[in-house]
Amino acid sequence: MKLPRFYPIFDSADWVARALPLGVRMVQLRMKDRPEEALRAEIVRARDLCRDHGAILVVNDHWRLAIGAGCDWVHLGQEDLDDADLGVIRAAGLRVGISTHDGAELDRALAAGADYVALGPVWPTILKKMKWERQGVERLTEWKRRVDVPLCAIGGLTPARALEAFAAGADVASAVTDITLHPDPEGRMREWLRVTG
Repeated sequence: MKLPRFYPIFDSADWVARALPLGVRMVQLRMKDRPEEALRAEIVRARDLCRDHGAILVVNDHWRLAIGAGCDWVHLGQEDLDDADLGVIRAAGLRVGISTHDGAELDRALAAGADYVALGPVWPTILKKMKWERQGVERLTEWKRRVDVPLCAIGGLTPARALEAFAAGADVASAVTDITLHPDPEGRMREWLRVTG
């Protein structure tokens, strides 16, 4: 399976609406600490936007809502994986991306039948406090030897670093704050698309 090489992560359907007209073809909707009805509304709006633009929507964590909304993909962190019913997710036809940070987590993701594996943080990230140190591009090369599904690099990426990640073996590069905190998010996404196109 081949996935788009640029994979931004956003916390609202508003961001999805800004990204898709630029040519972004895969986005993750990652929302925390919101009421279920608000989550459902955001997922449905993002789903419709992605369908209109021929893009892939990946719903982070909220797999029950993703199934209910007829989505095609979910992304699970290791803690999410503890509570997820992979049998139900698979029976609903969803594909699954899984976060990994060490060898044991990679083994777990592969045993779970991940459709893509994310490794991070490749570079230091300001998005959230993590117990893992910077993984480095060397770990991407190691992971690539062990997986036969797309490998996604995340954590501290910029367009220039994405090129390093691809050279090291990553298939997909993901970004959050490099876009959302940029003074010109649309311009930055266009730069990402030029680099990853």
